[in-house]
Formats: sequence, C-alpha cells, structure tokens
Amino acid sequence: MAARSWLTGRLDGLQARAKSAAPSRQLGAACAKSGPLDARTLRLIKLAIAVGAESEGAVHSHVRRGLDEGLSADELLHVSLLAIPSLGLAKAVAAMTWIEDILKGGERR
Repeated sequence: MAARSWLTGRLDGLQARAKSAAPSRQLGAACAKSGPLDARTLRLIKLAIAVGAESEGAVHSHVRRGLDEGLSADELLHVSLLAIPSLGLAKAVAAMTWIEDILKGGERR
C-alpha cells in the first residue's frame, strides 16, 4: 500500500509540473510567431543560444529538433564555427562535439 501512495504522490507531482510548464511553452510559441523569422532560422538561432549558454543538453535537443525539421549536418555544425569569434575556440569546439554526439547517433532518439 505504501508503494501505491508513493506512486500516486509522484504522479500528482508530475501532473502539477506539467500544468505549470504550459505557460512557458505558450510564451515560447508566442515569441516564435511574433516575428518574421522562418522555422529554420529560429531553430538555428535557438541552437546558437544553447551554444552560447554552454548547455550541452539544450544543444543536443536543438540538434535533434533541427534534424527532425530537415536541417543538414553542415548547417548545424556551421553554428559552432560561428561561435569562434564570440566565444573562443575552446567553447566552439565543445559545441561542435555536442552537435556531433547527435549527428553520429550517440544521443539520437
């Protein structure tokens, strides 16, 4: 019985978090629709922001989404090259390895 109440508590917590995340998803969608940029450009910009934030998980996520949306490996890798002047070679190379993680299939869904 204790396991069932533990599981019920976990499920209730997950449902509450999902509801609280909805406004954030809605804000993201509204921001994307508010300007003139097309979907490909938006995905590349979001990837660049993830690279600049040094967020490996976000880079992986945006690379997966970019591939799903038809972006090429060259387009995705170009983002890491563009990071060199602003972030430096070491951070750009780190981003390139994160992008390649997905391109090589290591983290692909």
